[in-house]
Amino acid sequence: MTVSSTPSVMPTSFKSFNRSDSSTDSNANNSTKQFHSAVRAQLAKDIDVLFAYAQLPSPLLDACRYVMTGQGKLVRPLLVASAFANVNDNNNKNVDKDNAVSDELASLLENDSDYDMARRAALAVELLHTYSLVHDDLPCMDDDDLRRGQPTAHIVFEESTALLAGDVLQTLAFEVLTAELPTFAHYDTDIASQLLAIFAPRARRMVSGQMLDLNAEASDSISQTDLEAIHRDKTGALIEAAMLMGGICAGATAPQRMALQECAQHIGLAFQVQDDILDVTTSTDTLGKPAGSDEKLDKSTYVKFMGVDKATDYAQSLFNDGRAAIMRELSSSTDNFDTDNDALLALIEWLWSRKK
Repeated sequence: MTVSSTPSVMPTSFKSFNRSDSSTDSNANNSTKQFHSAVRAQLAKDIDVLFAYAQLPSPLLDACRYVMTGQGKLVRPLLVASAFANVNDNNNKNVDKDNAVSDELASLLENDSDYDMARRAALAVELLHTYSLVHDDLPCMDDDDLRRGQPTAHIVFEESTALLAGDVLQTLAFEVLTAELPTFAHYDTDIASQLLAIFAPRARRMVSGQMLDLNAEASDSISQTDLEAIHRDKTGALIEAAMLMGGICAGATAPQRMALQECAQHIGLAFQVQDDILDVTTSTDTLGKPAGSDEKLDKSTYVKFMGVDKATDYAQSLFNDGRAAIMRELSSSTDNFDTDNDALLALIEWLWSRKK
């Protein structure tokens, strides 16, 4: 690994999942909350750095800050960070079993440019995801007025400003991978090239999936197979990008990348099945966006095809398959399912139990 001369701003609370850490207990939920909190804190700092660098005019800057600092789940940057931690822990364990990984990932990776590339990747996937939400909410698309518990961008700002905010977030998602940003090490050319090769086609697939979803709304003959094909692109492609990009930054081997991709494909589809379930079982206040919107738009959903109970069973089976892919090739745990000691497994468990 290379070492950066640029000071790291990684939060000191960015813990690895280790039972010897006295600040955690045997409940993986507590460890997961600490992990989430640290990644959120780092991402918030990096968003500030990026917007200072970009020098956007108002009200474009105001709209971008508004949508990027809402109370989102941050699933995709969390997947980048978790995949990075998982691969890094696994490879360090294999290289030197006598030198245990530090309880604090911050200490292990301080001033490490590989981690800085993961920070860039986390920013990139959240920028791209947020752009897609801003555009999805526009009157010409889903015409929603609530997102992440607050009014949507086109409600707070003019529709033209919201449109341009989405546009610039999309361009920044690619620029951030190689931009000369304060508090970041100089980008690694080889890693940046690999990240772009993963990121760009999956960004394209995300947009294609959105078009297929709009086409499906006007069709009376869509099947469950068609629906899965849509969501493997619309929702799954960016989740796949996040996990692969995190692994690449940590030096994942070819088998490890295959495991990450397999896991992501299952988790990405499960995530959409869950969204369909939550849309009919959870309130607007909990979701942070309008409940029942799928029914309002007469969308084809897994609940419509399968009912709530069978859709829930299907989501569970997909999550189980995702866990299995990680445990076969990448689990850093000493036992078969130890979310206290494995960042990625803990995040998958949190995703399965989410309520919004």
